[in-house]
Amino acid sequence: MKSIRLTEYSHGQGCGCKISPKILNTILNSSIDEFSDNNLLVGNHSRDDAAVYDLGNGEAIISTTDFFMPIVDDPTTFGRIAATNAISDVYAMGGVPLMAIAIFGWPLDKLPPEVGRQVIEGGRMACADAKITLAGGHSIDTPEPIFGLAVTGRVKIKHLKENSTAKVGDKIYLTKPLGIGILTTAQKQKKITLEDEKHAINIMCQLNNIGGKIAKIDDINAITDVTGFGLGGHLSEVCLGSKVSATIDYNKVPILPNIKKYLVNGCSPGGAQRNFDSYGHHLSTMSNEVQSIICDPQTSGGLLIMVSDSVESEFHLMMHESGFDLESIGEIVENDNNKPIVQINV
Repeated sequence: MKSIRLTEYSHGQGCGCKISPKILNTILNSSIDEFSDNNLLVGNHSRDDAAVYDLGNGEAIISTTDFFMPIVDDPTTFGRIAATNAISDVYAMGGVPLMAIAIFGWPLDKLPPEVGRQVIEGGRMACADAKITLAGGHSIDTPEPIFGLAVTGRVKIKHLKENSTAKVGDKIYLTKPLGIGILTTAQKQKKITLEDEKHAINIMCQLNNIGGKIAKIDDINAITDVTGFGLGGHLSEVCLGSKVSATIDYNKVPILPNIKKYLVNGCSPGGAQRNFDSYGHHLSTMSNEVQSIICDPQTSGGLLIMVSDSVESEFHLMMHESGFDLESIGEIVENDNNKPIVQINV
C-alpha cells in the first residue's frame, strides 16, 4: 500500500476536476419551472457557495456538497484536503458547520479497501478540526477514487454573506496564496520538490473558519471562496452578481513560492485553460504567465473578502488576532462598459 500513488488512478485532480463554467451553463440550462420556495434565501440564481434556507427564527440552514478525485498521493491527506474544501463553503457564507456526511467512490478492482479507509480517516480529521461529526454517508464502486462531503451549517441571517453583494469602494482581500493547481500538477508530473509539496498540503489543509468570525462585521459586504474556477472566475461571479467591476493589483496577489519555475517546466493544469476559455472575456488582457496564475484552479483555496472602508480597522484587527496579516489586492469599482469587468493591473 505504501507504493500506491492515488493521483495515478484519476484523470483529474482536486477542484481541477470541476466542469468548466462554459459547459456547466449548458448542463444547468432548463426549461422546467422549478418550485418556488420563499424560504430559500440563496439558491442557483447567484451561483453562490452553498444553498441557504430560512428557518423563520432569525437563523438559516446552510447546505453544500463538494467532492473530487485525488489531488495528492497519500490517502489520508487526500481525505483531509477534500473534507476541508467541502467545509469551506459553509464558512464562505458566514456560517459555522454542524455536521457532514461522506460521498465516497472507490475502484474496488484497482485499490484495496484499506486505502479507502485511510481516505475516510483523513475526512474525519478535517471534521474534527472543524469540531463537527462525520455522521454518515454513501459509497459506491467507481472507476476512479472519489471523496468529499455534504455539509450542513447554520448562520444568523443578519450575518449571512453572499457572493453577489459587493459594493463599489470595497477593498478586496484573499486569505490564501494562488498556485495550488500548478503545484499539484507538478506533483503529478513528479517535478515538485518535497518542500513545495509540503507547503501546498499545509495550505490546503487549513480551514477557512475565519469566515464565520468576520461575518459578524456588518460592512464586510461579500465573501466567496476561491476554488476550481480560480481567482479570475470567482471574482467574475462576484462582479456579475453584484453588478460591479473590480481592479486587481497583480503585484499584491499572494502567490505560492517557485510558481514561475513550475510554469516554465510545463506544469500549468488543463483546468486553467478551460477556465480562461469560459470567462476570459471578463478579464483584461494579460501575459500567458499571469493568465496561468489568475485562472489556476485552486483546491481548498482561500476566502475572497470584500470589505467596506468603514470597517477596515476592525477587519484587520480580527484577522491579525487569528494569525492573518493581509494586504488588499484590489478594489470593487463601478462598471465601465468599455472595459472588462475584472481589470488585472501588472
